[in-house]
Amino acid sequence: MGDEAAFRGLVEPYRRELHLHCYRILGSLQDAEDIVQETLFAAWRGLSGFEKRASLRAWLYRIATNRCLNALRDQKRRPQEVPSMAEPPRPTRMAEPIWLDPYPDILLEGVADSAPGPEARYESRESIGLAFSAALQHLPPRQRAALVLREVLGFRTSEVANMLETSEASIKGALQRARATLDARQPAGSRERAPLPGSIRERELVGRFAAAVEQGDTPSMISLLTDDAWLTMPPQPYEYQGAEAIARFIARERGGRHDANLRLVPTRANGQPAFGCYLRDPHAPIARAYGMMVLTVSEDRVSAITWFGERSLFAQFGLPRALPE
Repeated sequence: MGDEAAFRGLVEPYRRELHLHCYRILGSLQDAEDIVQETLFAAWRGLSGFEKRASLRAWLYRIATNRCLNALRDQKRRPQEVPSMAEPPRPTRMAEPIWLDPYPDILLEGVADSAPGPEARYESRESIGLAFSAALQHLPPRQRAALVLREVLGFRTSEVANMLETSEASIKGALQRARATLDARQPAGSRERAPLPGSIRERELVGRFAAAVEQGDTPSMISLLTDDAWLTMPPQPYEYQGAEAIARFIARERGGRHDANLRLVPTRANGQPAFGCYLRDPHAPIARAYGMMVLTVSEDRVSAITWFGERSLFAQFGLPRALPE
């Protein structure tokens, strides 16, 4: 019992950062939690064979990363089905479906502000953003792992090669390809233009946006978008850009109604403003969990709306499944 307590004392400081690491690679909150549990169990069983040639932190990351890669291989053998959508309007583009959850900011406490290693290329704020997390899911698994270990966490190339049991030359090649993919998917400097999280600028804009949504005022909501704003809905492949395309999609979803039938409860995800959205029940004095919305803010406008329809996410954010009217 004493050994178990000592082990927990050793590994507990790394639990949250390991969870964020697994989320980055897997895109799933529940899968990340499962892999962290597997990692700590494997570390406990293998502790006697731990050779202190690497730090405990690097050793745990090695176990977690390889467990994530195994999980991704298993998922390929059991492909998930994208939920069907009834006659969506013509999208701006069709994307490759990705499975991605938003990450609750409450889980970032003590993690997001920790300084990455000296080799890191991405700042903490960018590396937790939803756009970065989504872009990672388009990388092949080993490229994804190499980029996160080297350029988000700042491990040296030799350490990453050791973790992934390959050569340094192989890691350098994987990083070069991964950078090119991410640079193509993420606009340069977009994060720098965003107001500070929780700032007056951000609160005012997000408050106006939420009020427009709750009032069913689509024109006011659209007026708060940038000209090139995107609406995406992982894992759906349909993506809509610009005021006209987004307004057309919203009109189809509302089915011509002009009533205010949504209630929004503010939260935060991936360092960004977010809402738990509740749909009013026409037959009972309650509003039921409907989906989650994450906003990307650029200067004084909303540059992206990302919608997640999985209702099980509400529990991860500490939100109820229903609200009384």
